[in-house]
Amino acid sequence: MEFPDGIRISWEFLPLAEPGLAMVFFAATGQGGHDLFSPGLAARTGYYPQYHSGDIDALHVSYFRHKHESERAFRTCNLRKSAGFELVAQGADPLPPTEDALDFYRMEVVKDGPRVAFSVNGLTLFEWTDLSDSVLGRGRLGFRQMAPLKAAYRNLAVEKL
Repeated sequence: MEFPDGIRISWEFLPLAEPGLAMVFFAATGQGGHDLFSPGLAARTGYYPQYHSGDIDALHVSYFRHKHESERAFRTCNLRKSAGFELVAQGADPLPPTEDALDFYRMEVVKDGPRVAFSVNGLTLFEWTDLSDSVLGRGRLGFRQMAPLKAAYRNLAVEKL
C-alpha cells in the first residue's frame, strides 16, 4: 500500500536474539515515476546496496544496530536518504541487548513534508528537516531485519497527521 505524506508510523518491537539489525523504510518509491514494484525497475534480491544505492528513493531508519562489533560498542540509530545512502541524522539507540529487554518498545516515525522525527517509548532520538530540492513525500513502507536477529513486531499503525 502506498501512504501519503504527513503520517505517523508506529509499531512495537521486541528483540529476542542477536546479533542483528532492524530497519524501517518509508516514503519509498521507484525512480523515474515507477511504482516500487514495477518491472521497469532493476530486480532486487535482498542485497542491501540494491535498496540504498539502486533505483529506489526512500528514507530509512536503522535501529537496534547490534550486528557488528563496532555497532554494539557505540549504539546509534541512523536516518539515511536514498538513493545514495546519505546519512542525514543520527541519535543514540536506547534499546538494550536482548537479555535486558523486558517488554516491547514503542517505535515511532513522523514524516511530515521535509520533517522526519524518530522516537522510542516517547523519547525523541532525532529530528531532521530536508532542505534539499528533492524532499520525498508519499510512498511505501517496509521493514528489514538483518540475520541472525530474531525479533517480534506488533501493533503497526499508520495515521494521517
